[in-house]
Amino acid sequence: MKQETAPKPKREQRRTPVKIIPLGGLNEIGKNMTVIECSNDMFIIDCGLAFPDSEMPGVDIVIPDFTYVEKNKEKLRGIVLTHGHEDHIGGLAYLLKKVNVPVYGTKLTLGLVEGKLREHGLEGKVSLNVTSPRKTVKMGCMAVEFIRVNHSIPDAVGMAIHTPAGVIVHTGDFKIDFSPINSGIIDLTRFGELGSRGVLALMADSTNAERPGYTQSERKVGESFEKLFSKAEGKRVIIATFSSNIHRIQQIINCAERYGRKVAVFGRSMVNVITTAIELGYLSVPKGILIDIDAMNRYDDSEIVLITTGSQGEPMSALTRMAMNDHKKVNITPMDFIIISATPIPGNEKFVTKVVNELMKSGAEVVYEAMYEVHVSGHACQEELKLIQALTKPKFFIPVHGEYKHLKKHAELAISLGMPKENVIIAEIGNVIETDGTKMNIVSQVPSGRVLVDGLGVGDVGSIVLRDRKHLAQDGLIIVVVGIEKASNTVVSGPDIISRGFVYVRESEELIDNAKNLMCNTLDSCTVQDFREWNAIKTRMRDALSDYIYEKTKRSPMILPIIMEV
Repeated sequence: MKQETAPKPKREQRRTPVKIIPLGGLNEIGKNMTVIECSNDMFIIDCGLAFPDSEMPGVDIVIPDFTYVEKNKEKLRGIVLTHGHEDHIGGLAYLLKKVNVPVYGTKLTLGLVEGKLREHGLEGKVSLNVTSPRKTVKMGCMAVEFIRVNHSIPDAVGMAIHTPAGVIVHTGDFKIDFSPINSGIIDLTRFGELGSRGVLALMADSTNAERPGYTQSERKVGESFEKLFSKAEGKRVIIATFSSNIHRIQQIINCAERYGRKVAVFGRSMVNVITTAIELGYLSVPKGILIDIDAMNRYDDSEIVLITTGSQGEPMSALTRMAMNDHKKVNITPMDFIIISATPIPGNEKFVTKVVNELMKSGAEVVYEAMYEVHVSGHACQEELKLIQALTKPKFFIPVHGEYKHLKKHAELAISLGMPKENVIIAEIGNVIETDGTKMNIVSQVPSGRVLVDGLGVGDVGSIVLRDRKHLAQDGLIIVVVGIEKASNTVVSGPDIISRGFVYVRESEELIDNAKNLMCNTLDSCTVQDFREWNAIKTRMRDALSDYIYEKTKRSPMILPIIMEV
């Protein structure tokens, strides 16, 4: 009798390796940017910015480090965009100044990009290519397919990246909303089709990975607005929200029309986004509803809705200036009903609280955060993340978009659904993740980090400048000025002591006089050799004064000795 042999296990075929290189958006919120590379072709997904924290005084924005992209620009085939939020498109103009390649995105996303390029003097110099869900764009040996998702801005897409090693699915920022405002439902069918054919890796949004359940539909906010508009009868309504949340602005306009109110818009970013959205047909505004800011005085408070920026308590935003009584056009009174339609981004809580307190001191009624459902997130919660995992059935999983705690929680969710622990990669920016269709590992590191933008300066504020700024902010500055005659090596003027941000000189005369005497003694003790090398004199002056100031005040101001040749 012939013995049956067990079938041999099918050998997995190794394919052309593909590299996934995140340059932003991991272990941080914002500046999302990922490079996908295969053979001699590469492309970029998103190029966003982050906003500075309290450790970056004077910095305007933070963008990714483009060093790796610049070094390999001959391989770069294009940039694809998931949606039009600042943390995904805000760094694009800075990159396009260094590498001019085609940009692909949906109509609204590119409409917002166009505005940014205009500000940077790049209008008409960049190839902007409008695409739409279910369309595919070729990127050398790879292809990017756009897939509709729901988010807090219209025209958001995820992506299926077809590579020689297999299909990589990138969700972009997403949530699952079965009753979205003015846009289609997330294309779960396509995610499922890709899953049934085999997905090599899933890269999914982790922002809300800690939150159980489902994210509420944007329509919930519309229902809350209805209740609040009726409650605000006779008062002027002021609503602060994110300028990019076009769905919410649409619902505010709808409510204003139903309650016979006119709408005025404040804040540069809000005006820019609304103008673009109306031009491209993403906002439906009945004729005569929108009025100019200067026309508000012609109407009673009960006939007005103001839509403004400043939901995060940003110091220069319209709402903050209103709260501080510093706005040219709007004074807050007890006849104002104010809705802050946003949740504070981590780190902004104290700014928002300060604004709320000041608005209340002016007598206004303020609705914020959890008092009513005036805000819903644009990101998927745990049950939606599980659904995407179940539909795509990926072999490997890379959580993206979030701080480490978000990535870790998302990884745990994937493992709880049966994903082998060794197939989950929690990466850091700069990691090179390589896969040949069989294995996926972190194989090397490329230059990465943050580049600080301050005014027109890009990257000229580094760690030393930041350290000095923090030092100045915390302890102030003492300048010691001395005039020395080079020929005779004698002090002919000074030392004079100037203090800024340390002590008020007129109230600390004794301290300053003693410091002058100390500087005189220090200079007297300098040798002829010291006078040949002025840096040695400066060091001795700095050390002596620093020790004295610390002994007397327990403070360490920055000390700047200046020697003038007379």
